[in-house]
Amino acid sequence: MDWYQSVFELIDMRSFSNLWFWIALAVLWSSVSHWVLGVPWDMALRARKRGDAQSVADFHDMVRINTNRILYITDESGLLLAGFVSFVLTVCLLLGFLYNHEFAQALFLLGFPTSVVALLSMRTARAIRREDLAGEALFKRMYRHRLTTQVIGMISIFVTAMWGMLQNMTVGVLGG
Repeated sequence: MDWYQSVFELIDMRSFSNLWFWIALAVLWSSVSHWVLGVPWDMALRARKRGDAQSVADFHDMVRINTNRILYITDESGLLLAGFVSFVLTVCLLLGFLYNHEFAQALFLLGFPTSVVALLSMRTARAIRREDLAGEALFKRMYRHRLTTQVIGMISIFVTAMWGMLQNMTVGVLGG
């Protein structure tokens, strides 16, 4: 019985009082801000700093490959994905905030801002292809996308932390 209880404390569905949720939140936003359109940010910095032909070519190739991949997925199954993601987010929103299910609240607070970043990524990929960006203009566009993603991440972490503290104070820790 003691082992069983320990395991379920480790994977507790009360998200905001669980260390694993906060680790997942930090890893999510760290990864999303590092992988700009699927391109590691250090590759962009290396191409801009060094400026040698190989680094720049590698950066351009990675951006082209990932831009084409994003736009292919968007064009082929974008409507289906939009419907599915909207359904899942709506279910999480209703279960979480109407029926007060904490795990659904946590999933919504992770999923909604991530879906905003996904929409932003599609928009940026379309702009890169439409304007046929290269060199410094491409780097600036990627930098602007990364900065916007980081701002969304900061707002998301702040809102999630405030909501999580409120939940822990009213429902969880104090036994409301």
